[in-house]
Amino acid sequence: MRSIRRATTLAAGLLAAALAVPLAPPSVAPAVSAPPSQPGGPAKPAKPDCGARVAKPGGGNWTCTLAEEFAGSALDDAVWAGHNLLGSGDMCVLSTPRTVSVSGGALHLSVVPADATTQCPRRADGTRGSYVAGWATTYHRFSQQYGRFEARMRVQAASAPGLHEAFWLWPDTRYAADSPWPETGEIDIVELHSSHPDMAVPFLHYSDDRLGPVHGLNTSWTCATTRGAWHTYTLEWFADRVTILVDGKTCLTNTAGASSFQKPFIINLTQLLGSGTNAYDGRVPLPATMDVDYVKVWR
Repeated sequence: MRSIRRATTLAAGLLAAALAVPLAPPSVAPAVSAPPSQPGGPAKPAKPDCGARVAKPGGGNWTCTLAEEFAGSALDDAVWAGHNLLGSGDMCVLSTPRTVSVSGGALHLSVVPADATTQCPRRADGTRGSYVAGWATTYHRFSQQYGRFEARMRVQAASAPGLHEAFWLWPDTRYAADSPWPETGEIDIVELHSSHPDMAVPFLHYSDDRLGPVHGLNTSWTCATTRGAWHTYTLEWFADRVTILVDGKTCLTNTAGASSFQKPFIINLTQLLGSGTNAYDGRVPLPATMDVDYVKVWR
């Protein structure tokens, strides 16, 4: 497990470094939302329909607050935006038709080789990435404190190193700081690494990061998945408990009640290249695509 621990730790650092700059996509103005009337933060104005009722632990049912089926031909810009980021090393993030698209009832996020039509911007040091990744976010559009978050996703079949996909939450900077990290919190509902194709790795980033990855506390090494097939990844989040499930099976429960997780968070979906022991070595063919069938949120 040492290699997956190292890959996961480095991947977490990549996500944190990415968010060290403002997350707002420069080509898309943030949507205007009223301040939340309750701690849960803003929700989509129209009453959403998440389908069949879902029982809440302890009694009653969850109430749907976001039901994104990706039924159109583009992201709903009242809720989502594609992210743009200069990045570091050999990768940047751009919202282009090659990297972020909606069709066939799904969101498609891809990492592609840069070319004349999809070129990474030049950085201040004169470098630019050779690969362009896709990232969808609800930054300054939708956030929520506590509840049930779920996505049904399929990632590209691969067993060689190079691909890193994630469904993760980050503090909404309208209501709380997002630095210093990791004390300000990050909830990785799932990270997927092509170097470990049978593992789904959740990771909770907060003050206990000082201990490193600890199975059963802030991460798990026993969440099973398969690449190339559809799977459902779920977070059930309360003030005193965070539970992560894969295909309905619990694989991590944290009862620390960390203050890092007591504020609204936004949603991020990313298809990136890996790092560390999961660094891209050319064996996985590109483009590589993560498909997202739906994202649903309940309170």
